[in-house]
Amino acid sequence: MQINTVGVVGAGTMGNGIAQICAMTGLNVIMVDISTAALLRAEQSIGSSLDKLLRKGSLDESGKRDVLGHLRYSTDKNELVDADLVIEAATEAESLKLAILRDIDAIVGPKTVIASNTSSISITKLAAATTRPDRFIGMHFFNPVPVMALVELIRGLQTSDSTQTAAEEFVSRIHKTAISAKNSPGFAVNRILVPMINEAVFVLQEGLASAEHIDEGMRLGCNHPIGPLALADLIGLDTLLAVMEVFYNNFKDSKYRPAPLLREMVEAGYLGRKSGRGFFRYA
Repeated sequence: MQINTVGVVGAGTMGNGIAQICAMTGLNVIMVDISTAALLRAEQSIGSSLDKLLRKGSLDESGKRDVLGHLRYSTDKNELVDADLVIEAATEAESLKLAILRDIDAIVGPKTVIASNTSSISITKLAAATTRPDRFIGMHFFNPVPVMALVELIRGLQTSDSTQTAAEEFVSRIHKTAISAKNSPGFAVNRILVPMINEAVFVLQEGLASAEHIDEGMRLGCNHPIGPLALADLIGLDTLLAVMEVFYNNFKDSKYRPAPLLREMVEAGYLGRKSGRGFFRYA
C-alpha cells in the first residue's frame, strides 16, 4: 500500500510533531481539530520548530516553504476523505478516542488505514469502534516527535499482516525506527517508563529528596539524559495520570497505583510544560 496523504486528528503537541515529520518527508498532511485556535497554535508551533532547524542549518528557506506547502489545517473531519492513513492523536481519554475513531471510520475510504497514537489504551478495544479492525493499528510516537527516533507499533487482535507491513513501511519512510509490542496496557516502553516516573513522584512526596536532586541523581547516577520529573513535565502530568489509571484498572495490582501527589497536581492544573508549571516552573 502506498501512503501519500496522511490525516492527523488532534492539534496538540503530539499531533503537531507527527504532522511536521510527515510533511518533512514529502507526504501531504491534513491536520484536523475541532478548535480553530488549536489549529492556529499548531501552525505557529510547526513554524517555530522549522525556524529552529533553519538556525541550525538543517533546513533552508526553500525547504521550509516546501514543508509548509505539504500541510493544511481544517476543522472539518470530511477533509480526511482522501487520506491513505489517518493517525488519531487526541488526548489520552478512552471515550474521546472512541468517538473520534467512529467519526474517522465513517468518513475515510475502505482501504484507508487508521492508527491511534494512544500510549496505553487497548488497540483491540479502539479498533472495535471501527468497521475495519483489520486495518487498524497502534502507532505510538514519542515526545518530542521530531527528535525521538522510535515508533512503537501495536497490533490489535484483528490487525492484518498487510496493515502491519504498511505501518512498518510508513515508519521507515518518515525516518523513524519501529519496534513491535503486544496489545497490553502501556505496551512495552510505557509499561517500564511510566511506573518509574510515578515512583519518582512517590520519592518526592515522601520527602526523600528534592525534585532537583531526584532528577540530578537519575541523570548522573543512571546516565539518563533527562530526570524523571522533568520528563513528567514534558509528557504532561495529566497524560501520566491517565496511563497509570489504565495500568491500575487493568492489572488490579497496587504497584500501579498513581502517586497521590501526581493526582493532586493534575487537580491543581499543574500539568507540566504545557501549563507553565509542573514539578518545575517554566516561562
